[in-house]
Amino acid sequence: MPSRKKRKVAIFDIDGTIFRSSLLIELTEGLVQEGVLPERVKRVYAAAYQRWLDREGSYEDYIGAVIKAFESHIKGISSEEFERVAAQVVSFHKNRVYRYTRDLVKDLKRRGYFLLAISNSPKAVLDVFCSQLGFTKIYGRIYEVDDGGHLSGKTAYLELVQDKAKILQRAVERNDLTLRGSIGVGDTESDIPFLKMVDRPICFNPNLRLYRHARRQGWSIIIERKDVVHKVN
Repeated sequence: MPSRKKRKVAIFDIDGTIFRSSLLIELTEGLVQEGVLPERVKRVYAAAYQRWLDREGSYEDYIGAVIKAFESHIKGISSEEFERVAAQVVSFHKNRVYRYTRDLVKDLKRRGYFLLAISNSPKAVLDVFCSQLGFTKIYGRIYEVDDGGHLSGKTAYLELVQDKAKILQRAVERNDLTLRGSIGVGDTESDIPFLKMVDRPICFNPNLRLYRHARRQGWSIIIERKDVVHKVN
């Protein structure tokens, strides 16, 4: 009896690759705006944000400061309020996506690919955002909830979600997928481990470290600026 044909997989980083910002940043700002988080939270990353705007600091430093501010203030938040604001954020920003990756996702979904989303943003906001795009499986930061229905301040499975290559391998093994014909899309050097695993790595609007690595490896580099999509190599 012939073996069943395995499904192809495509893996996407989300923030800065499909979404034209960071879901974590927008969720943090939304929680502050709704009064769920105190205004002082924004002061934690204000300096890093200004340095990035002035092109004196890196985006990685900025997002790192946002993660620190977010995770040091979420303890005690009602999970119900957390999910409510996450849904509001996605409803407001749902169309703030890049054309190239949006259309790529649509095409791959039509072709029957298993669509895997991986991000360091909270899974509560990723689930809403990625589900509307048709992703099959979504990985993000999961924040533990205590018996009273409030965030405990602890992150579950952190080692797994920080290792995107391990997540890809796990998805392949658990869902009977194949890496033959696989596609990966990332935008920073932290995506290199999973981009090495796929047949067609795409570096979309890459930062300098990923750009240099991609040039050495001969990987596809795609730049989208305004209404122009340009393939570098």
